[in-house]
Amino acid sequence: MFNKNFLIENAKTLFYALIIAIFIRSLFLQPFYIPSSSMEPNLLVGDRLFVTKYSYGYSKHSFPFSPPIFKGRLFNKEPKRGDVIVFKTPADNRTDYIKRLIGLPGDQIQFIESNLYLNNSEILKSKISKNDIIFCGDKKLEVFTFEELLPNKKKYITVYSKNFTFKNSDLFQVPDDHYFFLGDNRDCSKDSRFLTSVGFVHKDNLVGKAQFIFFSSDKSVGSIFFFWKWNNSIRLDRFLKKIK
Repeated sequence: MFNKNFLIENAKTLFYALIIAIFIRSLFLQPFYIPSSSMEPNLLVGDRLFVTKYSYGYSKHSFPFSPPIFKGRLFNKEPKRGDVIVFKTPADNRTDYIKRLIGLPGDQIQFIESNLYLNNSEILKSKISKNDIIFCGDKKLEVFTFEELLPNKKKYITVYSKNFTFKNSDLFQVPDDHYFFLGDNRDCSKDSRFLTSVGFVHKDNLVGKAQFIFFSSDKSVGSIFFFWKWNNSIRLDRFLKKIK
């Protein structure tokens, strides 16, 4: 027998659950998947992480499909140099990228002989290893691994190809209300160095701050649905790892 009340009550439950999910996703936490190797070795393809939406306030990009419900940012908070941030690319205001914030409004940034300069001062980096291998898409790169130190004392790991394929750049002057981002995998990252595809990112395009990895799997081993491969594909050592 058709039970109309049963269907109505279930529809209400699903509707309320959807509203709660959208509320949490828009204002508090949103999960993201890492599809590329541009942030290796700190973020790997297959990492799934949580981003806090409240860290820098809210813009239209805080909500699903970026509805034009208001302009600017509400409860705006300035990001800190060195933060790992998800943002919408200026090229289409739709695609999510994740990179490290290097340049603040008014900063000058330049690469000279593969060394990063910020406001005419070289960013200090200490070599940790000279025998590491990381991915760039499906290719493997032999890299030098460094610990870089920003002026605000933020430290993080970055890698440069042993060939130093990106040696010199123009001088980048960060405009007002914009930011300059770099991938930690310096020779395998489409970021603010490439003005036609990413370039300077407006503050309204910031989505949130990457906080920690909640799940990670190596897709090259196989899908997570292949449970018999979990011992090789799931990276337990990355679960609940804080993003620095």
